[in-house]
Amino acid sequence: MLLLASSVLALAGCSDSSPDTPARPNPAPTAGSPSPRTTAEAAALTAYSNSWAAQTEAYSKASSAATGLNNNTTLRALFDIEHDLKVMRKAGQVMTGKPVIHPKVIKVADGKIPTAVVNDCVDTTHWTLIDKTSKKPVPLPTTRLLKYASTATLEKWGTKWMVTKWTARERSC
Repeated sequence: MLLLASSVLALAGCSDSSPDTPARPNPAPTAGSPSPRTTAEAAALTAYSNSWAAQTEAYSKASSAATGLNNNTTLRALFDIEHDLKVMRKAGQVMTGKPVIHPKVIKVADGKIPTAVVNDCVDTTHWTLIDKTSKKPVPLPTTRLLKYASTATLEKWGTKWMVTKWTARERSC
């Protein structure tokens, strides 16, 4: 999964296409203005954006409690997020600011369980990992990607779309 803190940390070894960009990641992500072609695409994009907003809130306090994260994200996708949050709590860290997302539905498939695939370019430029006590940014490698490609898989469960898998790509966008 691409998870926010792990995205910030796991992609730390990757280089940003613009090295002069400050190494600062940002709580609810800002979405570009997607223009979905179908009701299914619109619903999948809404679920995806809602999941990001809940994740951003969870990372801002290193806890998923009372964020509604499970409203649009399955247990399988939540596993990595909860792991990140546990690591952050133990280290006394939280995220400030918010990521900017630019999701686009690239595929919707009907079936017994309808699915959707969303590609995104996640910009973490203004989403910062900080020490909770000192409020100072946590030093991270300057070579990490601040804008990276991401893919999410969603399934329609009854009447709502759920993010079932996140994948951060180790490449800039």
